[in-house]
Amino acid sequence: MKCQETAVEAYIGLGSNLGDSEATLKSACLAITAVDGIQLLAVSAFYRSKPVGPQDQPDYVNAAIRIGTRLSAEQLLDTLQAIENQHGRVRTQHWGPRTLDLDILLYDEQQINTQRLRIPHPEIPFRGFVLYPLAEIAPANLVIPGLDSLSTLIASCPKDGLERINS
Repeated sequence: MKCQETAVEAYIGLGSNLGDSEATLKSACLAITAVDGIQLLAVSAFYRSKPVGPQDQPDYVNAAIRIGTRLSAEQLLDTLQAIENQHGRVRTQHWGPRTLDLDILLYDEQQINTQRLRIPHPEIPFRGFVLYPLAEIAPANLVIPGLDSLSTLIASCPKDGLERINS
């Protein structure tokens, strides 16, 4: 895999609600940082949240990480999907339960809209379980490209039962 010459900063959302979710998120962080061309810069606390979509599933554990990467956005997506698969991810139901969900939230200051990839992640403004962990590891003045500042988005997004877990 050919990497870019210079690293960019990216943010990844992590989620799990099957099995030992906290252990899965920790394992995913290790797997991500083991990839050539990725450097872990920061990890948020873990948060427990209610599921989006079908409510007949366990609560989620969510977090966010900030990385430096020389991978292109598409290479990063492929890498994250491979890590999901290594952790037993099976795609059967939209917004259904999953062992691991890894989403590219932000990639540098780019806006990407392809058949495979949308960055910034389109659900960021509506997801407290993304915004609050992101705020822990992002600069205070972070602006989500094409949207608004992170602080403005948080101000209009209630926690809706989001609970910080000591991890």
